Formats: sequence, structure tokens, C-alpha cells
Amino acid sequence: MQGVVSMDKLVLIDGNNIAYRAFFALPLLNTEKGVYTNAVYGFTNMLFRIIEEEQPTHMLVAFDAGKTTFRHETYKEYKGGRQKTPPELSEQLPFIREVLDAMGIKRYEKELYEADDIIGTLAKRAQDSGFLTKVVTGDKDMLQLVDDRIHVVLTRKGIADIVDYDAAEVYKRYELSPKQIIDLKGLMGDPSDNIPGVPGVGEKTAIKLLKQFGTVEGVYENLDAVTGKKLREKLEENKELALMSKRIATIATDAPIDVDLNDLVYKKAFNEPLISLFKELEFHSLLDRIGAEETIAEEAKGTDIGFAILENPDDAADVFTEEAALIVETSEENYHFADILGFAVANPNGRWFIPVEAGLASEAFKKWLARTDVKKTVFDAKRDAVVLHWHGLELGGVDFDVNMASYLIDPSESNRELADIAKHKGIKYVYGEEAFYGKGAKRRVPSRDELADHLVRKAQALLDLRPILKKELEDNRQYELFAELEMPLSGVLADMEVTGVTVSPSALKEMGVDLDERIAELERQIHELAGTEFNINSPKQLGEILFDKLNLPPVKKTKTGFSTSADVLEKLRGSHEIIDKILDYRQLGKLKSTYIEGLLKVIHPKTGRIHTMFRQALTQTGRLSSTDPNLQNIPVRLEEGRKIRNAFIPSEPDAVIFSADYSQIELRVLAHIAGDDNLIQAFKDGMDIHTKTAADVFGVRPDEVTPLMRRHAKAVNFGIVYGISDYGLSQSLGITRKEAGEFINRYLESFPGVKAYMTDIVQKAKRDGYVTTLLNRRRYLPDITSRNFNRRSFAERTAMNTPIQGSAADIIKLAMVNMAKRLKAEGLKAKMLLQVHDELIFEAPKAEIERLKRIVPEVMENAVELKVPLVVDIAYGPTWYDAK
Repeated sequence: MQGVVSMDKLVLIDGNNIAYRAFFALPLLNTEKGVYTNAVYGFTNMLFRIIEEEQPTHMLVAFDAGKTTFRHETYKEYKGGRQKTPPELSEQLPFIREVLDAMGIKRYEKELYEADDIIGTLAKRAQDSGFLTKVVTGDKDMLQLVDDRIHVVLTRKGIADIVDYDAAEVYKRYELSPKQIIDLKGLMGDPSDNIPGVPGVGEKTAIKLLKQFGTVEGVYENLDAVTGKKLREKLEENKELALMSKRIATIATDAPIDVDLNDLVYKKAFNEPLISLFKELEFHSLLDRIGAEETIAEEAKGTDIGFAILENPDDAADVFTEEAALIVETSEENYHFADILGFAVANPNGRWFIPVEAGLASEAFKKWLARTDVKKTVFDAKRDAVVLHWHGLELGGVDFDVNMASYLIDPSESNRELADIAKHKGIKYVYGEEAFYGKGAKRRVPSRDELADHLVRKAQALLDLRPILKKELEDNRQYELFAELEMPLSGVLADMEVTGVTVSPSALKEMGVDLDERIAELERQIHELAGTEFNINSPKQLGEILFDKLNLPPVKKTKTGFSTSADVLEKLRGSHEIIDKILDYRQLGKLKSTYIEGLLKVIHPKTGRIHTMFRQALTQTGRLSSTDPNLQNIPVRLEEGRKIRNAFIPSEPDAVIFSADYSQIELRVLAHIAGDDNLIQAFKDGMDIHTKTAADVFGVRPDEVTPLMRRHAKAVNFGIVYGISDYGLSQSLGITRKEAGEFINRYLESFPGVKAYMTDIVQKAKRDGYVTTLLNRRRYLPDITSRNFNRRSFAERTAMNTPIQGSAADIIKLAMVNMAKRLKAEGLKAKMLLQVHDELIFEAPKAEIERLKRIVPEVMENAVELKVPLVVDIAYGPTWYDAK
């Protein structure tokens, strides 16, 4: 078939070479689980680029099978001296192979042969069969393969810059034919492959010789004609080396490759295995690129699950069985006061869509929603309860929350959409929200039939996921945590979100005026210290003032000039009076924009209150998070920040704000888990733990501890559970690393139980792959055995901290559940408003304060039984600020 022109195009890719280049071209990326992905990402991007630009009909990626090849029989030192492949790259090669398999691209490797030989052989076969072949590599050796219907696409500068070489392009670069590239390597050698060539002969000399004599053999046949005595001598002395180097550099085009060109057909199809892999690797841009959501949706729609539309739920009482899955669909992500789009119910008998108007009007449906004896499975119990409340409906009987179950099983999973959880468990008839509604400006309003189909699929997925996830929770010994803590807590949080917190707009505005005056005064002082007016918010102008005009030492440089970031300014503290002023200016500016203006925007017009959303399934430690707005993050270090709490007031004139705060809960949990006798006794004796630590570490009596000693001890006490290093402690205390290291060693000698805990928990994490809290919450640590020191060290610190911080989070959650029950049992009007880390905030009538002062500490201090007492500090007053 030689000479027959075909429409077929074969792309052959040098797998190891492109993977290596991709690895070094991109920063070291990794997933949330710690899997390295930069080489996979770069390689895959290159694949897409080649596919789009070349439109191949056939493809193959060739890999090296091992370090030993037939060339080593000729020259044992071939490729000797190469640096060992970084483990961060080696770990990614299996994923690259998985990507190829998922994309339907053939891959091949052969013992004793290199990828070059596989490519050379297949390129020659393809040429003989009339194919046009493109070879993709970063290896210039491959240029020897260039022929009429073989091009080499050579990557330069990583993988972004490429050049397509035909014979003319080769000649333009080297003034040689493609075949002469072998002779070039024979003469000049190749350090990257440890091919010796002729010592002292470089590229220019080699090209000059080949232009004159054609080949290595031609050079030696005409050695007398070579000008330059020294060059002739070098060539004469190294004849065998030159001829051997040429043989080694020659790519085999007749290797025993067991591949038929017909097996290399490439059909562009981005299917479910590829989508799942990209999701696992967190390649979000590539998922968009292949239209992943649309593909999944089309595949899902191919499964007809059947359903009915209930126009009048009052006539269908048999639908509302005692065990079912429920979907409450809303129009917005912020579900407070959001419109309901529709409902869906699934049970073992079938699936039903309930139009929103029918559901809101149906007494039968409303009663069924409220029934506590009906076991309902939902996706997010708290969210559904809040949404229904704002529409005058009550949700009862929820005993399984799919989102919460998935979170407890693996809290590191970043994308916990129902469709993703379902796919992960092999359920393929449901698809994502983005694929259904569209994204951003392309978001659409679906027809009623489309909406019905989408919602019943989700309801059925909930029903099918329930037994799967329940078994996993039971196998992990986490069902008790799920059923007795997180599920009841979702109801408590729903009540707190609905209640909201009252904020005084006038108080906020007044604070805003005060801040404006302070900011203006700081601006005047900064300009005065700088000797000129400038834009303080401009990093460029500020950099010029600090480093050019005031000659302060620059700490860090960026592409646009010297950095003026917060960490840089912190390091410059004390070097000039202007630095403190600038830091204060920035902090006050943030307070004004984020907390004064920000809070004013989110006071809801219907209630006059702020309704935050508590994220129950977000953090890996189990701590609650507050968003839209974040009320846990109001700064308290600056007095101006603390004063913002003045605006948080009771909703009734005869009420007060009541605060209850766990005292040093994480240190108490540490004492319990570590079982350190010294630490336990100190808490039992009611000692100030920082004074106790300082006394032990410095070897003095408690009454001899100075404020500085106590400050140092406090830094270690709170830092030790985070695996603080000598460097970290030296930075926070302003002491040398040696002093900090000695301090930590003395601490660990004083508290041997803590030292043993830190060692044992890391070993346990390495054995199990995860750590647990007192209530069996898990956190997986894939980096705990990483060969990368920084990643392993971070995982070890996380292993030490998570049982402490996570247990503290569990304790306050349990206290919240018990507190809600107790308030109800006592018939009190007091309500929980907020949870801020170790603190609970209530609003209560003044008449109930005396009872709260007794009840709240009693409930919180007895949430769990530890080897040390839990202590709660309480305070109350007309504002949140006063309740501290």
C-alpha cells in the first residue's frame, strides 16, 4: 500500500517524555485528599490540544517498559547518571494511564524497547499504509523519523510551546536532513541519554562535518579531508565511540511490536468513566471542557424510572406511606425565604411529583409532612425544615439525611451534590443541578414535566442511597454519631436559623460614622509620616513610599513590584511608625466594609433580623461554620471589632443576651485523651493551666510565675495540640528557634502523657489512614505516609490536632442538642441564637436569667464525662458585647 494517500491520521505520543515535561512545567498540584495531579493535568491538557488541532483517526501513547533496553547490550552506561524519577511524578503515571483508558486511547509498552522504538516502528508501518503520522514528543532524537508523511511535533518550554517539524523545518533548524539527526547524535553525543559521541565535538562542529561528508561513516572515510589537526585526532581516537553512539541513537523501525494499526482507531467520546476520574482528580475546568454535566444528564435520561403527577394530593392518601424519601426543591442556594419550585416523594410503591401550588394547598400533604411517626429520608434536613417553615409548613419525622451521612463517611469530599454521591455509589439515573438548570447567565426555567422528571429521580436516589450509606455508617461505627448527634442537631440549627438574631441598624450606622472618622485621621497621619499624599490602598504607590522613599527593607517581590501584603507589613513592625498606622488603617477599613456595611445589607426586611446559615457538613474537624453572613468571624482582637457586637441586641425590650463559653475546652480534651496525670490533676485542682505549665517548665513555684512566663506557657499550651514547631513558636513569641525548641522539650518532659499521645496518634494514623474523635468522627489523612516532608509533616500535625479540635466540636454540638431539649422541658422562652466555636449565645427574658445561670452550665458541663471537669463561663447583658 506504499504511496497510497489515505485520509487516516495517526498520532503517536511519547508518554514518559510528555508526562515528565508536564510535571516540571506546572506547579505541584494536588487534590483535597493529597493526590498529586500536575503531571496528569498537563498531560491531559496536551491530549485535548492535540485531538482538537490534529483531529486524529488513530492514536497511541507509548511508554518505556523499564530501565533496561536492548541498547544496554551495546553500551551498559546508556542513560546512566539520570536522576531518579521524583516520587511525586511516579505516583501520577498510573492516573495518566487511567485517563488514556477512559478516553479510549490505546497505550503500549514493550520489554527491552523504549517508547521511541514503538513509535518509530508504528510510524513506519503507518507510512507504508498511507497514513499521515504526527509524533508528539519533547525529544529531538525523534526528528530522525521525519519523512514525507511523518511529522514530529516537538514541545519546547514545557508543553505549551510546540513546533511541527517536517523535513523543511528540520533543515531550517539544523541544515541537515532528518536522517542525518542520527549522525549528529553520533558525533556530538547526547548528555541526557549519556550517549558519549566524540569528546570535544559540539553541535556546530558536527553539523559542519555532516554538511561536508554526509554521515558519520562518510566522515571517517574522508578523515584526511577534515580540517584542523586536533579535530582529526579527536575523531580518529574515538571512531568506535562515534559509530557506537550512532547505533545507540538510531530509533528502531522494525521492533517486534504486537500492535495492529486497525486497533488504534480513536473515537472521540467523553463518557462516564472519564467524568468520574476527572471528578476524583478535581479537574473542574476539564469537566466543563468535555461537557461532563450534559453527558451525565443524557445518560441518566436514558433510564426511564416512571412517575405520576399528583394534581390533588388530598385524593392520594395511599402515597403518603410511613417510610418515604422527600425532595423540597427551591429556587435559590440561599434558602431563607426562597420560593419552592415543587415536591417529589418516592417510596417502595412508586414516585410522585407534587406541583408547588398543589402541595401548599393540600391538607393531607401538610399533615404528612409534619407527622413525626413517618420515617422520611431527605438530602439536607436543616435546609428543608427552614424552607418549609417560611412557607407555613412543618417538617417532622426526618430520620435520615443523605448529605450528612455522606459527610460523616468522608468529610474530605469537596463536592457533595446528590448526583455525585449517587454516582459514587453506582446510581446512574440521577444528574446534577448545573446540567439541569444551566449555569450563571444560562440558567433556565424548566417546564413542569422536565422539573417533575428531575425531582422524582432525586427522590428515588435518596431512597436507594439510604440503605447503602446506613450500612457504611454502621461498618464505621458512626451510626450513633449520625443518629444521636448530627440528626437531632440539624433540627436545633434549623430553629436557630429561623429565629435569627436582631441587629440594630442605627447602632451599626453610628459605628460606621465613628470608623470613618478614625480612618480619615489615620489617613492624615500616614500621609504626614510619608511626607506626601498617595493612595494607601494602591500596593504600587504604597510600595514606592515604603521601599523607595522611606528606604525600608523589602521583604518579598512580586511581578508588579515589592509586596505590601499583611504578612510583609507584620515583619516590618517596629521599623517605622508608619507600619502600625497602615495596619490599623487596613483593619478598620475591613471592619467598615465587611461588618458594618456587610451586616446592614443582610438584615432581612421581613423580620428585621439576620438569618445566617450554619453549615453542618463542611469542615473536616466537625466544627460548625456560619455563612451568609459569617457571624462566627466578627473580629474580637481589636476593640473596634468587639464593639460591633454592641449592635446585636435582644428582640424584646425585657430580654437580655446570655453567653455561655467553655473554658479551655481543647486543653481539657487533650488532658483526657492523652491521660497525662500532671495535666489532669491541674484541671481537677482548678489551677490556672497556663500558670501551672509555666511553673513546671521554668521550674518555679506558681506564685513566682511572671506575666511573660505565663504568656510563653499559654502559647505552647494552645500551640502544642496543633503540632507547633520551634520555628512557629519562635515567630509567635519573638524568641530564637533554639529557645523555642528548648521550651517545647521542657514542656514535653513536664507532660509525658502529652508527648506519648503525640507519638502514638501519628503511628495510629499511619496504620489506619485516619484518626477519630471521642464520638468516632473520622478524618482521613492520605498524606500521613507521603514521601514529601512538608505534606507528611502537615498530616502528622493534623493527626495530633483533629481528635482534640474535633472532640471539642462534638462536645458543644452535644451540648446544643441537650440544651434544646432542656429549654423545652423547662418551658422556658429563652432561645439559642448563635454558636461561635466554644460559645453559645442565647436571648432570654430577664425573668429567666436566674434559672439559665443554673441550667446552662449544668447541661454544658455534663455533655460528656471526661477525666477532667468541663467548666463554663457565663455572662449576660443588654447586647452581645456586654455578655462577655
